[in-house]
Amino acid sequence: MKVRLNKFLAECGVASRRAADNLIAAGKVAINGRRAQIGDTVEATDDAVTVNGQRIHHDKFEDQLTLVLNKPAGVITTMSDEHGRKTVAHLLPKHRRLFPVGRLDAETTGVLLCTTDGALGRILTHPASEVPKEYEVIARGTLDRAAISSLDAQNHVKLPDGSHRFSIVLTEGKNRQVRRMCARHGLRVLSLRRTQFGPVRLGTLKLGCTRTLTQAEMRELSRLRAECA
Repeated sequence: MKVRLNKFLAECGVASRRAADNLIAAGKVAINGRRAQIGDTVEATDDAVTVNGQRIHHDKFEDQLTLVLNKPAGVITTMSDEHGRKTVAHLLPKHRRLFPVGRLDAETTGVLLCTTDGALGRILTHPASEVPKEYEVIARGTLDRAAISSLDAQNHVKLPDGSHRFSIVLTEGKNRQVRRMCARHGLRVLSLRRTQFGPVRLGTLKLGCTRTLTQAEMRELSRLRAECA
């Protein structure tokens, strides 16, 4: 099946289509040993596509893999870091070309989906999909009824040390959004953990560990993918 090269690279999780075009224009992509050009097409199951000399496997046409990672604090949500900081790549298997779906800031823990499926990643992070993400917050400060209502905080519990534990559900993925929402109400976040991403719950998964999707999670993600196709 013929497919445009930038789409092929995006489906394989290498980069977005725009970023893939930049790679092609920079001469970093080859098809069967020939330097690729913007607008090229490839036979997805037959042609050898390389980026910086590394063969790109046809993950879209093979069995896709999506893992659930319980990201620890201090780990960067990227596959490499120019400053030498620990990234999620250190916690993922090396035999598949996985990439994280969306981001968690360095100090936030919890559910991070990592996949070979570029199309699924884009659906889960696109604002129009409105995929809910649930966060458990522990914060210090005054949490009155007005703040609870404004934050739409659920399951509020005041802890023995005077801090507050509650959950917030968002359908957006803006940078440090929960922390900024809390700061507007004078709350200092002590702990932030994402407990759910769409149909995928953290459950009892230990920090720094991964698991495969359950059958129920795979069905729900397939349904979401079909709805957004």
